[in-house]
Parts: sequence; C-alpha cells; structure tokens
Amino acid sequence: MTFAELILGAITLQRVGELVISRANTRKLLARGAVEVAPRHYPLIITVHAAWLLSLWVFGRDQPVNVVALAGYLILQCLRFWVIRTLGSRWTTRIIVLPEQPLVSAGPYRFLSHPNYAVVAGEIAVLPLVLGLPLLAIVFTILNAAVLAIRIRAENLALAASRETLCVAQND
Repeated sequence: MTFAELILGAITLQRVGELVISRANTRKLLARGAVEVAPRHYPLIITVHAAWLLSLWVFGRDQPVNVVALAGYLILQCLRFWVIRTLGSRWTTRIIVLPEQPLVSAGPYRFLSHPNYAVVAGEIAVLPLVLGLPLLAIVFTILNAAVLAIRIRAENLALAASRETLCVAQND
C-alpha cells in the first residue's frame, strides 16, 4: 500500500463516517420539526464530491505525496472538525432548518457565515495538490464553486427566513 493510498483510504472512511453522522442528525432534526430546504441540488453536490474522490483514487493512488500540501490539508481537517463540533447535532450535509431556533454563532461562525464551505473549497483544491494533480485541483475547484453558488444562495435564503421567523416569534 502506498502512502497516497493510505491517505485516500483515511479520507474515504472519514467521508463515509460523516455521511452516517449527517443522516442520523438529519433524521433527528426532522423529527424535531426541522425542514429540508432546496433538496434538488443535493444530488449534484454528491456527484461532484464522489467524482472528486474517485478521480483522486484513479489518478493519485500511486503518486508521491507533497508533505507541505499535506500539512495544509491537515490544518483544513482541524478546521472541519471545529465546524462539525460547533454545529453538533445540527451538522448535516443537507440544508436543514430548525424553525424558531437561533442560528449558530459560536466557533468559526463568529468569523464566517459559511466556514464549512470555505473548508470544503480548500480541501477540494489542496488534496489533489498533495498528490501532485494540479489539473484535478483546478477542475474540481471550478465545479465545486458552481455547486456552492447554488447551495449558498439557497442556504442564505433559508437562514434569512429562519431569522425573520425567530424575530417575529420573539416580538410576539
């Protein structure tokens, strides 16, 4: 097994684990009265991320590892963990809004509106560079940016509506 395969294996397991956590959190949130917003774009997100990871396996599994880029990727993983920990049971891979609940404003959300998307954008760009695949970094950064443009717009609309609902409820 190459070092690149070890890295890709760990990332694949991480992503599968995150999908399991996301599904469990989604079920719990929906049971509490939360609603999913803009679900039609979700298959596109899954497709881009799956194609990214598959491309890394196909083209990068036997590549030498750039340890400087790997260090950058590991920093991004720490930021990812911070985001997930901050959101706790509200973290999902879908846009799930819990009506009349305040938005999370702790952790990295004190500094950025969408820290998770900043981390994901960084990961999509940096991991191919870890494996010496700059063309994959460029292609998937562009694809991810297109998907995030759709997602962030939908999420901002949902969060704005959630803020308005919360303000009305607090003023009643």
